[in-house]
Amino acid sequence: MKKIFPVIVVLISLSVIGILVIQMSWINNAIKLRHDEFERGKEDALIKTKESLQDRFVYNWQRNNGYLTGGKENIIRSNFTVLSSFTNEEIDEIVSKNLRLSNVKYKYEYCITNVFGISIFQSADFKVTDIQNSSFIVLSPEDSYRSKETLFLLVKENKNEVLRDMWWMIAASILFTCIIVFAFALTVRTLFNQKKISEIKSDFINNMTHELKTPLATISLAIDALTNEKVIHDSEKVKIYSSMIKEENKRMNKQVEKILQAARLEREEIKLKLQVIDAHAAINKVVDNLALQLQDKQGTMRLKLNASAHLISADDVHFSNIIFNLLDNAMKYSAQAPFIEVETLNTGSGSFALKIKDNGIGMDKETQTRIFEKFFRAHTGNLHNVKGFGLGLSYVKAIVEAHDGKIKVDSIPGKGSTFTITLHVADKE
Repeated sequence: MKKIFPVIVVLISLSVIGILVIQMSWINNAIKLRHDEFERGKEDALIKTKESLQDRFVYNWQRNNGYLTGGKENIIRSNFTVLSSFTNEEIDEIVSKNLRLSNVKYKYEYCITNVFGISIFQSADFKVTDIQNSSFIVLSPEDSYRSKETLFLLVKENKNEVLRDMWWMIAASILFTCIIVFAFALTVRTLFNQKKISEIKSDFINNMTHELKTPLATISLAIDALTNEKVIHDSEKVKIYSSMIKEENKRMNKQVEKILQAARLEREEIKLKLQVIDAHAAINKVVDNLALQLQDKQGTMRLKLNASAHLISADDVHFSNIIFNLLDNAMKYSAQAPFIEVETLNTGSGSFALKIKDNGIGMDKETQTRIFEKFFRAHTGNLHNVKGFGLGLSYVKAIVEAHDGKIKVDSIPGKGSTFTITLHVADKE
């Protein structure tokens, strides 16, 4: 996994970059194609305008003279002239019509000049300087007996209108590109999570092996001792070794129960047995159970149970487990004699808060953001005797949230941590 993961990320990244480049190239080619169509449309409009002017001239000549001397080409060659045959309005009408027929929709200006380059017809906004940017066509035949007249046509391509005409194409391209990028990001994130889960599971298996290995070894030694004939006849030693086996068995059961509990939480199978309980009584009970453990570590615990409303709707067993886990952590993660402060207060209407503050090793900001993740274990610095599966705080958070409560942690490295749980006070009947 470690070796193939970077390869997968690189390949996916290259694929996404390639798709983005192709998309950009495709859009650019589409815009270029539209521009080429526009240029062809202008040229086509010029040719059609020339033909329309000549056809109308021949039609008018035939109507006025009644006959067609020498054919159409001869009439055009001998007599065609725009200056004496058309008005400015007629020219504008013909130019406009042929631009529409050639699918050129943009604003246009035009100018017709004589053989000396002097304007004989032009649109209102056409400027002399526009000639150099205009497309043109000679209206008179090459072998015309008349002076040559040239049509200059200026059509400015509007980039905004081009993009507006192509909006659906661009929008679809952007949409699908975003979907691809999102899918890529989701895939990479999933891969990262899978990698992290794989590493966490490996750590968990190692921790579990060590946690279960010790009691199994102790039980094995105790059983070996019990098979010794000298021990068999010594009732005191039998009692000691039997007690040892029982305690180690309880310890293993406790560890296994933690794992099963985590699995049930994952599947949301834990059902809370809610009842009205006295939070202060539950706290005192857990504190009493931990008294010997605290005494063994030469620690001190201060209770400040100040909440006036301390009846809460909770599952008695799980609420006690929450308190036990937090106090147990406070003792485990202390580099010196533990000093723990347990405080309760009512933070607002219908709210009960429990604060557990210690003088332990504390946590940095990154650890605080991950402390409630399943299997996550904080770095313990010089504390090498801290054991566990990294399930305690994830269990605490899950149970607190199952009670519709909140939990937060404030911590300073080297100074200690404060866990605050907020629950609802039980409704008064």
